[in-house]
Amino acid sequence: MTAAELQQAAKALAAMFSCFPQSALADAEMQLRGYLAAVQDAELQDVEAAIRRFIRGEAKMANAQFCPSSAQLSIEVRERRLMRELTAKRGGQLSAGSSPPLRGGSEGRARPVARPG
Repeated sequence: MTAAELQQAAKALAAMFSCFPQSALADAEMQLRGYLAAVQDAELQDVEAAIRRFIRGEAKMANAQFCPSSAQLSIEVRERRLMRELTAKRGGQLSAGSSPPLRGGSEGRARPVARPG
């Protein structure tokens, strides 16, 4: 990440810190540095998406009452990157003129089941 992107990531992390209780003994600056070190090679959009998922309670956490660990954040960032890449790949395939994968036309649709009764 660039310096500007790291600043933006720090702002997103600060928002996450404000959503979860912190220990009075915690050194917020050291925590921030740890998180930034864990995600420094990631894309900003993936970091922000991961943080939003933690704030909304959608990401896996060992203890949803406290901030995720830097390892949990890194895992979620990788998952966001993978989802973004898969979405881009699928979008690229569709925009290249290929049709979406067929899901079984009318033969593949569910039919009503007659129940004895």
